[in-house]
Amino acid sequence: MSIPKVGLFFGSFNPIHIGHLIIANYMANFTALDEVWFVISPQNPFKEKKSLGNMYDRLEMVNLALENTDNLKASDIEFHLPQPSYTIDTLIYLAEKYPNKEFSLIMGEDNLAGLAKWKNAAIILRDYKVYVYPRHGYDGGALKLHPAVTMTATPVMEISATFIRKAIKENNSIKFFCPDKVIDFIDKKGLYL
Repeated sequence: MSIPKVGLFFGSFNPIHIGHLIIANYMANFTALDEVWFVISPQNPFKEKKSLGNMYDRLEMVNLALENTDNLKASDIEFHLPQPSYTIDTLIYLAEKYPNKEFSLIMGEDNLAGLAKWKNAAIILRDYKVYVYPRHGYDGGALKLHPAVTMTATPVMEISATFIRKAIKENNSIKFFCPDKVIDFIDKKGLYL
């Protein structure tokens, strides 16, 4: 029995949208990964906290979006770790908590370009595989050639959570941009108005 390979897709998911789901589904079905965990970040060290939706609302939206999927899961692991959470700390914690799983990172080409600035970037690249999805206008730079890095042919997604939040604020329909259950949740809670 081989060790399950889990791709960790870190993000604010503020809110989760069809782009996130297509990327995760591609990674879980078209690469060596067996499953993808959406790791909801309570606070990204590079993002301002005030612009972030409530972390439990964001977790609930991810759970709603992933209903009826076997190989895609939501993870609130970073809710229980010191803030701000650094990827290396989360990776080490997960490796200890789930010794029977092999963890990899999933990131966009925009993040790959800045990976060298991350805390313990050399250790991440030494100990973990990194699956990268393309982003228009970005080049992963020299790290694209690193042996730990796998550049994927994931469909390029032009949709962003910023676009969706702006659409909601301007009272435009977000149908098809987010799963229906996520849209219902946003409407019920009056999020992003």
